Amino acid sequence: MEAEGLDWLLVPLHQLVSWGAAAAMVFGGVVPYVPQYRDIRRTQNADGFSTYVCLVLLVANILRILFWFGRRFESPLLWQSAIMILTMLLMLKLCTEVRVANELNARRRSFAAADSKDEEVKVASRRSFLASRWCSCGPVATPSRRPTSC
Repeated sequence: MEAEGLDWLLVPLHQLVSWGAAAAMVFGGVVPYVPQYRDIRRTQNADGFSTYVCLVLLVANILRILFWFGRRFESPLLWQSAIMILTMLLMLKLCTEVRVANELNARRRSFAAADSKDEEVKVASRRSFLASRWCSCGPVATPSRRPTSC
């Protein structure tokens, strides 16, 4: 008789625990990527993040969804796959944007550095080049090792 009296408490509690476990399964795979996403966005540096991880997880979750059509399994695992695919696509989008922006900035810096007078390449005069070629007795002399016997 007491067991029947506690059903009003146990059934909703069981349902609540079941929903909590399902939510943990669905969103548990995404949780580690949230701080990583925020860190990449904050620092604008994706050097420590491997896009191959995203590739492997995308393939695995797509295969899991395709497997679901052949043999049905629990819906929280299906939802987990869909959310992981979205998460990996967001991570790839962020990494691509950050890496392209960093690459463009590096190209602009190298282009600007080549235009500055501090980093110009000094070209040896033609006369000193020809003199070093004609006056050397041994191997070809470089402008820094000009022969003194010319």
